[in-house]
Amino acid sequence: MRPMEAGRLHVIAGPMFAGKTEELLRRVHRARLAGLRVEVVGHRLDERSGADRLSSHAGRSLPARMLEHAEELLVLTGQDRPHTVAIDEAQFFGPPIIPVIEALLEAGIQVEVAGLCLTYDGEPFAPLPTLMAQAEEVVKLTAVCTVCGADAAFHVRLIADGATALQPTAAQVGGAESYQARCRSHRRDAAPPGPE
Repeated sequence: MRPMEAGRLHVIAGPMFAGKTEELLRRVHRARLAGLRVEVVGHRLDERSGADRLSSHAGRSLPARMLEHAEELLVLTGQDRPHTVAIDEAQFFGPPIIPVIEALLEAGIQVEVAGLCLTYDGEPFAPLPTLMAQAEEVVKLTAVCTVCGADAAFHVRLIADGATALQPTAAQVGGAESYQARCRSHRRDAAPPGPE
């Protein structure tokens, strides 16, 4: 008898405003059209869409299981497991999500992950770089630079008077009021306000 086939890991990565959640929800829709059971998961920290919902910046929305800890996903490996688990904002779960995703894959569940691969200050945003290295498929999306309209692989955090934060500060969930997509040429062009 052949062993149960392992699941496949697909990662959708990129900066803010690149359409990662939109692509994740599109894949959920396609899987459901194919008759597959899909569990949609988000992180409780992201309350922009309200409780128990994922929404894209483009307006697509689906009910979701909003969790705080990666280990809560392990309940999905039980007897009535889904065919696919779609996880949005994976970066908020941190590195503890890596072994949890591996357990889902070993249980034969396909895992679709969307998240930021870089922080607003341009550093790798764990766990996405590791998940990208382990995935069977990686889709890296870009946004549109708010300065020049070029492809934007980065995003910056806005601070006072629309300047950008160059030094790391506390985690902050937000949208266009707090962040902007930027190309490589414009990601560090605005300096924070100096002393008065």
